[in-house]
Formats: sequence, structure tokens, C-alpha cells
Amino acid sequence: MSKSPIAAPSGEASIHQPGLHARGSEPGGERAVAPERPSRVRALVRAARPRQWTKNVLVLAAPGAAGVLLQPESALAVALAFVAFCLVASGTYLLNDARDLESDRSHPTKRHRPIAAGEISVRLAVVTGVVLLLGGLAVAAAVRLELLAVVATYLVLTTAYTLKLRHVAVIDIATVASFFIIRAVAGGVAVDVPFSRWFLIVASFGSLFMVAGKRAGEYAELGEDRASTRSTLAVYSLNYLREVRVIAAAVTLLAYCLWAFEQAGPGDVGLLFELSILPFVIFILRWALLLEADRERAPEDLVLGDRGLQGAALAWAVVYGLGVYAGG
Repeated sequence: MSKSPIAAPSGEASIHQPGLHARGSEPGGERAVAPERPSRVRALVRAARPRQWTKNVLVLAAPGAAGVLLQPESALAVALAFVAFCLVASGTYLLNDARDLESDRSHPTKRHRPIAAGEISVRLAVVTGVVLLLGGLAVAAAVRLELLAVVATYLVLTTAYTLKLRHVAVIDIATVASFFIIRAVAGGVAVDVPFSRWFLIVASFGSLFMVAGKRAGEYAELGEDRASTRSTLAVYSLNYLREVRVIAAAVTLLAYCLWAFEQAGPGDVGLLFELSILPFVIFILRWALLLEADRERAPEDLVLGDRGLQGAALAWAVVYGLGVYAGG
């Protein structure tokens, strides 16, 4: 299609409007034009992946379990920790997508990402990513230096994963699982509360369960092209990934039951912790079912797109929350 300027009346300069291409004269002298490309602002927002910010609600876990979320100072610290992770995570997404430009263009779904699709330039993505990273670190430092150390650890691990660890079998899924664990730990660090050993086990193996499920979905979805998209998928087998998922789910459920029984005391309040096991188990079983059906869908897409998961999560939060705050 020609990009020649639209002819102007005699004596006037020719005018070319960016994003509009002439398609020939229409009746009445009007010209049909092609729609403009999406704005760079909207493309940047999509590249920052705000849907994945839902992962950062894990910073609520430790403060919520400790019963301090209703304290204004603690609530502010947790909110700032959430913001810090949103900024840093989005910054790493932009930098990683800029680095993985060529491989993303050959991926069946990643080729639609704004950088791979050419909606924003690599330079703009890199500059924006660096600004977001610095902003996230600054927010974390404003809360506590210990939180800054946790967020910096997350940044170091994501960088190591991008450069090397994602190509090392087993280490790659363990590293991705650690990203979820760090978020959960960050919430407790932000408000300076101790961690239960059961809490850490549930967070660790629950994260491994999600990551192994996602990898199994990718393995099945990508078919013969899986190795060119993610090198470790050439090492794994589908049975292996499913076994990891089953083992991780079993340890998660057992650890949560032990945690709930440990917290439960005499009386009706203690019973609430034990009752919270039911929606937790339903959530894990529902997630496992969806992983088999939806394959490559990301964890945040599963939660945001399924009423069953949302209902189980809400039921768990209500029952467990009543146990914590009614007992406090």
C-alpha cells in the first residue's frame, strides 16, 4: 500500500498524517483511511503485564496469618510492598521481552506481545523497565531496608533466571517457584512478623505445584516445537512434570493440614482453622483439574477466569480470617 502524501489543492503543501493511508477517493471527495496503530501508552501498559500483579497479593499472606493487617501502619507497609513488587516485576517483564524479542516472535502466543509485535520499540521498553525497577527498589527501601534486600534478591534471581537458570532443567522450575516464595516472605518482612515453618512449606510446595503444572501445560501445548521455545522442555517428559505436580500438591495439602491443626486450639475459634482445610483442598483440586483442561494458561489467568477457584479462595479467606481475627 502506498504511503504517498495525500494530494493537496494547488498552492498548498501536501499533508501526510501518520498512521493514515489513502485508499483512493470515495464519492463526495472523501477518502477511506486505515485505522491508527494502538497507542504506545496502551502498548506499554500491556507489556508491563498488570494481570500478573495478582501474584503479588501473596505479600498479604504472612501479615494476614499473623493478624496484623487491620493495623494501619502494617496495612500501609504491606500496600507499599505490593507496589514495590508490581513495579519491579513489570520492569523485569519489559527488559526480558526486549531481550527475548526474536524468540518471542517465533512463539505461538508470545509473538503477540507488544515488543515482539513491534508496537513499542526496544529502546522505549528498556528505558521504561529501568525506571520501574529503580522505582520499585526505592519504594521497598522506604518501608524497611530488610524489604529492600528481599526485593533486590528477587531482582537478582529474575536476572539470573533470564540469563542462565531457565536453561537448566529442574533448577528452572525451582527458581520460578522461588519467585512466589519471595513474595510471601516479603509481606512478613515488611511488617516484621515471624514465619511458621508450615507456612514456608505450604508456600514453597504450593508454588512448585503451580509452576510444574504450567510447564506440563506448555509441554503438551507446544508439541514438537517445545525445545525451540523453552530448552528445558527437551529434557523433561510429560510424565515427569505431572509427577512433580502430584508430589508438590500432596506436600502442600499435608503441610497445610498440619499448620491448621497446630493453630487450632480449644473452642469454636480453633475449629475455624480446621474448617479452612476444606476450601483449601477444593482450591488445589480445582486448580489441578483446570491445569489438565486449560494447559498453557498462566496462574493469574486461571484464577481470574474461573469462578470455582475464586469461590474457593474467598471461602478460605473468610473462614481462615475469622479464625485469626476473631481469636485475636
